Amino acid sequence: MALTIAPLDVAPGLASGVALTASARAQVASLLAAEGTDLALRIIAEPGGCAGLRYQMYFDDESAVDDVESRFGDVRVVLDPESAAHLAGATIDFSDTDDLQGFTIDNPHSAGRCACGNSCC
Repeated sequence: MALTIAPLDVAPGLASGVALTASARAQVASLLAAEGTDLALRIIAEPGGCAGLRYQMYFDDESAVDDVESRFGDVRVVLDPESAAHLAGATIDFSDTDDLQGFTIDNPHSAGRCACGNSCC
């Protein structure tokens, strides 16, 4: 059973510190519909890389007892507690333009930090 955090009053659609834009919700819902199973979008944030954090996003059919789970319409998002702390205040968007295609994560906690240890940042 995953821990469910109620949406915060900061902005519509913001729960457990992570916001999904309408385009991100629509794209994830579309991908989930194609899968045909009861899956959640799992987002993992780990220290590392020149942005300070590395991200993974994938569909998961399992959840741990201490996972933080949020619902955005038909989209269920699951985060482990460490990732939830790293992603507090982050916005996940999806773009499909000539300039940008795919998901982006705008995370106020990763700006200007370098965790790779190999660069001059």
